[in-house]
Amino acid sequence: MYLKIWTVAILLLIMNSCKAKSGMDKPAEVVAKQVLSRVIGKANADVFTFKYIEGQGNDAYSIESADGKVVVTASSPTALCRGAYDYLRNDCHSIVSWSGNRIDIPEELPEVNKTVQSPFKYRYYLNTVTHGYTTPYWGWERWEKELDWMAMHGMNMPLIAGAHEAILFRVFENLGLNNDEILDYFSGPAHFPWNRMGNIGGWDGSPPASFFDKQIELNHKMLNRMKELQMEPIVHAFAGFVPKGISRIYPDEKVRELGWGGFDEKVHILSPESDLFVKIGKMYIEEWEKEFGKGKYYLADSFNEMDVPLSNDPEIANNELAAYGEVVYQPIREANPDAVWVMQGWTFPYHRDKAGKLFWTPERLKAMMSKIPDDKLMILDMANEYNALFWKIDYSWDMYKGFFGKQWIYSFIPNMGGKVPLNGVLDFYATAPTEALNYKDKGNLVGFGFAPEGIENNEVIYELLSDWGWRTEEIHLDEWLAMYCKARYGAYPDKMKQSWDLLRKSCFGTFTDHPRFRYQFRPGRGGGGSVHQSPVFEQAVKLFLACADELSDSELYKFDAIELGVQLVGLRADEKLEEAGKQKSEKKYTIYGDAIEDMVFIDRLLASHPNHKLENWVNLARNFGDTPEEKQYYESNAKRLNTTWGGGVNEYAARTWNGLIGSYYAKRWELWLEAEKNNTKFNTLEWEEQWIQSEYKNETVPFKDPLKELIMYLD
Repeated sequence: MYLKIWTVAILLLIMNSCKAKSGMDKPAEVVAKQVLSRVIGKANADVFTFKYIEGQGNDAYSIESADGKVVVTASSPTALCRGAYDYLRNDCHSIVSWSGNRIDIPEELPEVNKTVQSPFKYRYYLNTVTHGYTTPYWGWERWEKELDWMAMHGMNMPLIAGAHEAILFRVFENLGLNNDEILDYFSGPAHFPWNRMGNIGGWDGSPPASFFDKQIELNHKMLNRMKELQMEPIVHAFAGFVPKGISRIYPDEKVRELGWGGFDEKVHILSPESDLFVKIGKMYIEEWEKEFGKGKYYLADSFNEMDVPLSNDPEIANNELAAYGEVVYQPIREANPDAVWVMQGWTFPYHRDKAGKLFWTPERLKAMMSKIPDDKLMILDMANEYNALFWKIDYSWDMYKGFFGKQWIYSFIPNMGGKVPLNGVLDFYATAPTEALNYKDKGNLVGFGFAPEGIENNEVIYELLSDWGWRTEEIHLDEWLAMYCKARYGAYPDKMKQSWDLLRKSCFGTFTDHPRFRYQFRPGRGGGGSVHQSPVFEQAVKLFLACADELSDSELYKFDAIELGVQLVGLRADEKLEEAGKQKSEKKYTIYGDAIEDMVFIDRLLASHPNHKLENWVNLARNFGDTPEEKQYYESNAKRLNTTWGGGVNEYAARTWNGLIGSYYAKRWELWLEAEKNNTKFNTLEWEEQWIQSEYKNETVPFKDPLKELIMYLD
């Protein structure tokens, strides 16, 4: 697992001279100790002593425990934090997670002497749309916790929103557009990621003007902390999308229209031949850097999941693609010659015509990149599990010849839309990256990462993947899961092992693109469930719950048991809905009613889970508002993303959350069923909009003993 370097002295020889600081105002040791103190408490953090040594090459850390102290020596603040976490999790059976931490440092410290070096310069994290499905209304308190989580897990390249809209507002204003024209361009904040990528226009927007000021303030705090931690954030650049009002100022400008997702409104993009494209792109970088200081990694995607307007002549089309690539990179280069253009690689294997033929052939992609220097372009190869498990095609890095000499990052998308159901092939995640690391034509592979569309779910996957940033050999999953359970729950009883063996053959042995329950679709409109269902999964859940007495003191065990139970009860509700739909007699009403009871039970169970609550989501959104009207707007925008979304994207996020199930999914079925019984019409769309626009009040009463109730319910 670890590089076989025998002593700390050897690590010191491959690094530069020791420095007190990490190039920041704060010494790296202080930064790391502050992270550790926030995460595990000062008393526990004082067990650790940090030593920073500026490194050559990829990050490394060493751990040595002696005389009641653990000494971590590392080449960056994030490596220091990762070294401490390595010791905590692997030697002290402790864990840091989104649903809570379990810290258990014994009085007699385990003896350790080891060194680890990452095979990757960058450990990449987050997705453009994570900032819709999870973070759009996070304030500094929640962001600080996430940055600490990143540091502890050794991630050093997050993709962030970067106050994109606030800076773009200034640029459009400087061009001469008026407030109405600018605001008409922006969507609601929860939908900003798709606005940034040019998928949608002003859908459910724009936000109050005060939102842009809050973006600036928050981004300063985030960037300052990332600078302390020596992280390299990826932020957005200008990708060519402009307000409709641009034609008032530039009536002769060539503007093309693009469409996406079933929205009637088209998005406007400047032609690659346009001087205005370059002008605005340069203005954007200059304005961003004037506010936040020099950046390096700028993300710009002009054709995410969209058709590219090209000539039918292949030679002319390739020239047009080369022009697009050049025109996106040119303003970045002119404003900051040291900057790197970052593009998401998701769309390359995704984008097919109706016959299933890839649009982005190797010839086309190579043409689009042809005028960009190799060290000035980075590709986020985001979805390796999709290539292998879902699309069943060659890996992109193989198909595109190691991406033709450009820098690239190997990554996964373990989640779509922040969906909660347990899903993904653990054995694949444990082994697959070795294929890229050992690929003879891997080219300039500089990083590893994961790009979930939404986080705070499927925590075992992210814990597993974060380890991949620090190893070169496949993970032995039997050993790793034993370690994981001891760290997360404090023990690994035999029934727990049996449960995990079955989970690996069921929900964590299958990859579903969009795991949703049948009960989350509109009544009477069709839509089958896609969550994994099998007798093996049910047996796994019951074995997991059989550990309740032995692990009764573990909060994290309780939370995970609730998630498993909720998934099983949800599948039972789906079975009843399917059965009721086939019935011709009035018996169907009773079966529908039983399914609704399952939903209500799930809602009460989730009231005891720390993360899976609509109340959390709503409170974060409302906190951005300064007036009752603003608070209600933000709440409505946040709820819309997780329900009707817009265009043809309805029910996409499909969260399994307390409050959302009780007040939305179950209530919608209840009202529909009442109308069916009375032979009347239930206006689903009108009711959904009313729910979105209303203030949510949490009225769920949690169970006093949720696990006891769950076990009884399943018997």
